[in-house]
Order: sequence, then C-alpha cells, then structure tokens
Amino acid sequence: MLFELWKHPRPDAPVMRRDGQVVVSSHRLAKQVLADRERFSAANALDAITPIPTDALRELTRHRFRLPATLANNDGDSHERIRAAFGEVFAPANVEALRPWLTGLARRTAAGVAWRLRAGEAVDVDAAVSSEIPLAALARLLGLEVEAALEVKRFSRAALELFWGDPSPERQRELAGVVGPFHALLRGWTAGSTGATRELLEEYGEDAATAALFFLLVAGQETTSQFLTLLLHRLIEEPALLASAPGLIVEEGLRLLPPITSWRRVVKRDTDIGGFAVRAGESVLVWLGAAGMDEGVAECPMRMVPGQRGSRRHLAFGAGAHRCLGSQLSRMEAEVVVAELVPLLPRCRVVAAPVSDPNLSFRMPSPLVVRLAV
Repeated sequence: MLFELWKHPRPDAPVMRRDGQVVVSSHRLAKQVLADRERFSAANALDAITPIPTDALRELTRHRFRLPATLANNDGDSHERIRAAFGEVFAPANVEALRPWLTGLARRTAAGVAWRLRAGEAVDVDAAVSSEIPLAALARLLGLEVEAALEVKRFSRAALELFWGDPSPERQRELAGVVGPFHALLRGWTAGSTGATRELLEEYGEDAATAALFFLLVAGQETTSQFLTLLLHRLIEEPALLASAPGLIVEEGLRLLPPITSWRRVVKRDTDIGGFAVRAGESVLVWLGAAGMDEGVAECPMRMVPGQRGSRRHLAFGAGAHRCLGSQLSRMEAEVVVAELVPLLPRCRVVAAPVSDPNLSFRMPSPLVVRLAV
C-alpha cells in the first residue's frame, strides 16, 4: 500500500508504478522532478488521496471550503507573486529575530516538563512540547492571535487525515465536520489580517488568501511538530546521539525522518524519468523519505550519524520553485528545542512510543509518553 511506503525505506527500483502512481525514490531523480516545472505540475499537491463522499463534500461546501491554487498547488502566474509576499514574512532576518523569544519559550517548556516528571507524572512530549512550540512560533511570525491552540491542532490533524490519509466514509464525514467550520473561521481571520495575508486578500480575493492561510497553518507548524516528536523519541532511545551539536542532530533527523515523506506532481506531457516512460496526466509520487537514504547521499545512508558527510543533502524541504518557505524556521525550532531538552532526555524512558497512522505524505505520530527513568 502506498500509505505504508514510509515503513519500507528500501525501494524496489528508483522509479516504479505502484497503486496507480509513478513512485520516484532516487534522490537525483526526485530532485529533478520537483525542480522541473516544464514537465511536472504541482496542481495535484493538495488533492484528496481518498475520494471524499458526497455528504462530506456538502459539509465542506456549506462552510465555503475552497482550495484554489495559491502556494503548494500553484503552477500559475500568481505563484511567484504570492510566494514572494510570504517569503518576506519568512525572511532569514525575521526568523532569526525570533530566536531569543523561542529559546525562552523552549526553556520554560522544558522546565515545566521536568517539573511534571519529577512529580511522578507520565508526560506526553508530543502535546507538551512538539504541538505547542511550532504553532506559537508560526502565529507570532504571521501576526495571528491563535489562542485556541488545541483547536488549531485538532483542525490541522483533521485536514491532514482528510486529504492525505485513508479514512473510511464515516470518518471523512466526521473530519469534514472539523475542517469545514475551522475553514470558515480562517475566513474571519483573513478578513482582519494584515501584512502578506492582507496583500493577498486585496490582490487575489478572499478564497486565495484563506487557502494560503489554510496551507501555512497546517503545513507550517504540523510538519515541525511531527518531526520533533519522532526526533525526540529517537534521541531518548539513542542518548549517545546527544553528544553531537543540536544543529547536526537536526540535519541528520531531517534526512532520516523528513516530516513530509512524499509529495505529488502531475506529468504535463509524455516524457520519461531517468529512462522510465511516463504519460501525460499520470500522478508522480516523489518519495522524499527514501531519497534521503539513497546510496551516495551520505556516507552511511541508513544510519543516523550527526555531522557525517552528505548529511544536508536531503530533500526534507523539497526543491525548486515550491521549496518549503519555512525551512529556516523549522530548523531553528528543532535546534532550539533539542538544545533545551538535552539535559532532560537521557533521564527519560519511553512509556508509549509514537505510532503513525496510514498517511501518504505526513507521519502523523501518536503521543510520545515518557517518565523519569528509575
């Protein structure tokens, strides 16, 4: 099953057909597909993997849910302009200016977790650390007043399951009942927005501005949250890794545990991928998780060795015109969190390890519950 690809890091071939998709796992070819807008379109990037039934579609429509081409699924003339507007928000200077605030937040969060552990509690690190910090940082950068963090997380997880997961028709109706109303709330945020979102609203209209905010609020924090949970689990289980610098740990984590395991493109015309013939209209699944472990990417491609040669040659943030806008923010968040938790992680033991639900592109881990080791 395509939904289980990430469990099998060794591909059968660099390019193959599986379950109606052309799957590309070679690092070199994956990068080519992502960067080649002449032959491959991003138009299907946000399409639902599992067809949404009529009653769930009605629920979404009732709340005026729309995802016009804005960022990840936009290959039109407006993409460069929209990306440039939000690119200013995620500019290196703006991201770096968050570091003192982010460090303080991570330090307070780590102290709170340590206090609860010393009191004998079992702590869900996903909820206490991973889910809180990326959302707070993104909201601060975008200038949003996001008070109901739990509600935002509930919405973003529901959206990832609805569009990239394998839910039953009953579950799809339930998810639509979460995503639809929150999308309507996003319209309200858009109407009162400033900065890049306001520019987009005035130039391209409410639908486009709301869709961009939808994608940024979901992918802009959920990917980092999920990555942090899986990386922190790895570090608890392998404390020797903590001897390396946080930046090196994070880079190796991105290579081996990329927050987005795969992403899609549509073939625009009959062509080939590394000699493998593909037809116009076919869906291409770029298997980012396998690309990072491809032979030749790193000295020890299947092992986590922070600082090894080739560690940064991953595609965790994509490539080309659609490369992740928030890559620097995600890196900084992860580095700061790891640095602040280094004294605590070796003293933890895992009570419940994160388990991922079936999902084509996102890891979707369950809670990471820990206690102090006796």
